[in-house]
Amino acid sequence: MAKIALIPGDGAGIEVAAPAKAVLAKLTPQHEVVEFDFGAERYLKTGVGLPPGQLEVFRNEYDAILFGAVGDSRVKDNAHAREILLGLRFGLDLYVNFRPCRLLDDRLSPLKGKGKKEIDFVVFRENTEGMYNAIGGVFKKGTPDEVAVAEEINTRKGVERIIRAAFEWAKKNGKKRVAMADKSNAIGAHELWVRTFKEIAKGYEGITAKHFYVDAIAMQMVVKPEDFDVIVTTNLFGDILTDLGAALTGGMGVAPSANLNPDSTPLFEPVHGSAPDIAGKGLVNPVAMLLTTALMLRELGDEKPAAAIERAVEASVQAGKTTRDLGGALSTQQVTEAILSGL
Repeated sequence: MAKIALIPGDGAGIEVAAPAKAVLAKLTPQHEVVEFDFGAERYLKTGVGLPPGQLEVFRNEYDAILFGAVGDSRVKDNAHAREILLGLRFGLDLYVNFRPCRLLDDRLSPLKGKGKKEIDFVVFRENTEGMYNAIGGVFKKGTPDEVAVAEEINTRKGVERIIRAAFEWAKKNGKKRVAMADKSNAIGAHELWVRTFKEIAKGYEGITAKHFYVDAIAMQMVVKPEDFDVIVTTNLFGDILTDLGAALTGGMGVAPSANLNPDSTPLFEPVHGSAPDIAGKGLVNPVAMLLTTALMLRELGDEKPAAAIERAVEASVQAGKTTRDLGGALSTQQVTEAILSGL
């Protein structure tokens, strides 16, 4: 039995938490699911996003965290979102952001002549370094002499562990190609990525390692997505490339993700955000959350229920039983019911 923390969060996150709970109750009733009300409502009342000591509770008492989404315009600068989500990622040292990019049905492909066979790869995004570190700031704000500075951090430890994780996943899953993307032709610090990538690649016989500049790999993902099995890249570039990957597979409504560290409590979340423009209207696509739930179960060792979810989701999409973003006419609840009936 696993103990799972469920954090619905805000907006769309609350809507997609319910389908995840229903699927878990049906397929893995042995797991304990404990819900937490960390989100804008609680923050507006208490001024606290992530309570003191909560990281230790998750680290020591839980096997996984299933996260909906955070984001609410009532909170200035979305301070609660940074405190909760980034607090969990950095506090639990979840250095791998794992993003599968797999097309569920040929009709969802935006690329002419590219279908399920061609669009099927994963991205390993470095998740705890890079540009997203809050180091920097604004000097003389609002004046003609204003200066804005942001610093990027790349450590040998951080770069090596994310690259090695990509190669290990490729080896475990029978993949033959690992591509690395940086901008070392313009950013001198990225030479560390190039050097580390080449050194690690030598230890993985039978896996082809190829280096790309990030602009070139973005173009190639559109022109020939079939060239990729595994992509590993920096925090900032990974943020951008994985959204491109989501667009190739049907949009944010079908994009799952996992935040991982084998020595910590993993966190799983769909990547569509709180979607305030459609939240509460029955328009939110639950597929991303259900595929994220499958990722979580697979990480917990529950391969059969994970595969069952993926098959049921794929069957629902191929049958046109989808929300409007995928060309269907069903509500969030109706799509959930269709997938549940297919389990």
